[in-house]
Amino acid sequence: MFICYIYNGWLWHRRLGHAHFDLIFKLSKNELLISLPKIIFEKDKLCDVCQFGKQTRISFKSKNIVSTTRLLQLLHIDLFGPSRTLSLWGKSYAFVCVDDYTRYTWVLFLAHKNETFYNFSRLCKRIQNEKNLNICSIRSDHGRKFENDNFILLCDDLGIDHNFSALKTSQQSGVVE
Repeated sequence: MFICYIYNGWLWHRRLGHAHFDLIFKLSKNELLISLPKIIFEKDKLCDVCQFGKQTRISFKSKNIVSTTRLLQLLHIDLFGPSRTLSLWGKSYAFVCVDDYTRYTWVLFLAHKNETFYNFSRLCKRIQNEKNLNICSIRSDHGRKFENDNFILLCDDLGIDHNFSALKTSQQSGVVE
């Protein structure tokens, strides 16, 4: 990485939004900016802000310990979309439901967000009939698609405990993320 050092090059680097030094050199060389002085570049230093901005966050550790003791004791649910690529049936959202015990995953494709409740209620009834077990609890984020009157009434009717992960912490819903 080139570093500008003379004629207050660091100031111009910051003023131009931490632009790459090749760009600043071209702007200076071709006199494309008014009042941009001729800057001499050196390779001996590194901008701390640029270095920090290029660092990526490491992924969260996967949960290897199963905290449940039976099938359908805890379901993790999430909705993502809209995706840029539509499904074969023209749907742009996906509703994901993961069983904590077996990690079995159900994926339902939706055309609109407001179809989430209807599809979740159908999925719950179908799963409980197939497995002959009741769903004990579900865990989701605080999205409006999950935190509304319809979900509250459904969970009350079916005896499901609805847990929410903390706001803006994708690591808490890492199973379904």
